[in-house]
Amino acid sequence: MRINVTPQQLSAFLKVAETGSFSEAALRLSVSQPALSRTIRMVEETLGARLFDRDTRNVALTPAGHELKPIALRIVREFDNSFSELSRFITGRRGRVTIATLPSMAAVLLPGAIVRFRETRPDVDFQIIDAHSMSVEDDIAEGLAEIGLTARPNPDRDLVYHPLLSDEFGLVCRRDDPLAAGESVGWDVFADRRFIAMSSGSSVRAITDAAFLQQGMAVAPLFECGFLATARALVDARLGITALPGLTVPLMAESGLVWRPLVPAFRRSLGVVRRAGASLSPATLDFIALLRQEVRRREQDRANAGAIQSEGEAVEA
Repeated sequence: MRINVTPQQLSAFLKVAETGSFSEAALRLSVSQPALSRTIRMVEETLGARLFDRDTRNVALTPAGHELKPIALRIVREFDNSFSELSRFITGRRGRVTIATLPSMAAVLLPGAIVRFRETRPDVDFQIIDAHSMSVEDDIAEGLAEIGLTARPNPDRDLVYHPLLSDEFGLVCRRDDPLAAGESVGWDVFADRRFIAMSSGSSVRAITDAAFLQQGMAVAPLFECGFLATARALVDARLGITALPGLTVPLMAESGLVWRPLVPAFRRSLGVVRRAGASLSPATLDFIALLRQEVRRREQDRANAGAIQSEGEAVEA
């Protein structure tokens, strides 16, 4: 048998049971007593049972009313809890943010942003899928991730791209390499040195291939790597040099490698990718806003560091 009793009606029933008075219950519910009486009568008619015994002075639960009370308490509690959770989700205080991202962004940009985000939203979980640019696009298109952090996607795909930062390319070599002595180097250095390339399909490989083509160079990689850690290890082992974007500088510094800007400058645009027409969860929207703040903070820190260095050079001069 299908019974259509609403949580609001059950709340009214519980308030009468709690107070033992229709007038007191109506006062607490901010409704008129006739309206409350109609509500209780509708519940009784729906259930086919009397819920209260009434006289001029007392209101008491009937056996059916006693049976309904724990059921009503459970339903109202679950209803309130469920909508409380929904409210937390809508306001971005609960949920899951699923991100497909380039490894460099996952390692350098995301940790600090996630720490700051969870300071005010500890109940939001994160799932991070690190992959190359083509795989990131696939994950977004197939709905495996809500947003992607990657280079500008293929324009033929049904994806929306929002730029986040510009990432300049530079030479990565050992600190004791003669090339490390210069402030910048030209792309022609790769003509005479063993080149370690990132794998085809990666955003890094697309830029280095374009740079060599524009410089009229034919550079055959000695190694092709799928991961930054592999390229870093090969350079450290004196097996060659490579070209990587500036976002990887913190990862290179840990290995004692150095990064020097390449001229002419080549940059990759990195940003947030989402599926066209897909709505993002409130938590994800809030995280994107914080991510933009994190990028601005990093750029300001880098600018301040450059200004301090310039002042030091002026004093030495």
